[in-house]
Amino acid sequence: MTGRPVIGEQVLCRRVPEGAFERYSARPVRTLEDYQKMAAIRAAVFMSEQDCPYEEEFDGNDLCATHFLVFDGTQAVGTLRMRWFAGFAKLERVVLLRSQRGRPALQVMLAEAFELAARKGYTRMIAQIQARLWPVWSRTFKCRMVPGRPRFWFSDYEYIEIEIVVPHHPQALSADEDPMVMIRPEGLWDRPGVLDASAGRSGQGDVAA
Repeated sequence: MTGRPVIGEQVLCRRVPEGAFERYSARPVRTLEDYQKMAAIRAAVFMSEQDCPYEEEFDGNDLCATHFLVFDGTQAVGTLRMRWFAGFAKLERVVLLRSQRGRPALQVMLAEAFELAARKGYTRMIAQIQARLWPVWSRTFKCRMVPGRPRFWFSDYEYIEIEIVVPHHPQALSADEDPMVMIRPEGLWDRPGVLDASAGRSGQGDVAA
């Protein structure tokens, strides 16, 4: 993604402070190194601070999800996870290192993540949040408790389900997109990628998907 995440920022309750996008940056996890940073942050917070067992924190969904990292300069300081379903996306595992809580890192990461979801064509997201954190999340991004849904427990915490409405993105991707756009790295659809550079080579010979 390029530029300020205009659509993603509209989901937040407050505009990201001036200068925050210069200090902080967020991007999808695309490399093994970034994946390891994500896992280290989650282990430091969920396993160490909240005493969550390893097999409950790393629950079998990580290799089929999109992860985000937020950086303070070059240091990864937070992460979140998104999973994709027909008609909605699910926001999960939102976490910051203790030193970053209360700072704009969270807003930057969420704005970029919501922007990605909007570009992928999603207008509805759900999240399962610790019930005790409803006052925090309801002041962070525009959401509502899903009516009629029961509270439930897992990993020693009470949870509620919330719904997040994401504005339609004017550049939402579709099945009719330029094929070269669709094969670019996740979130970098507006930049020519390595496969764009390969297009100039001869088209002769066998073709494989």
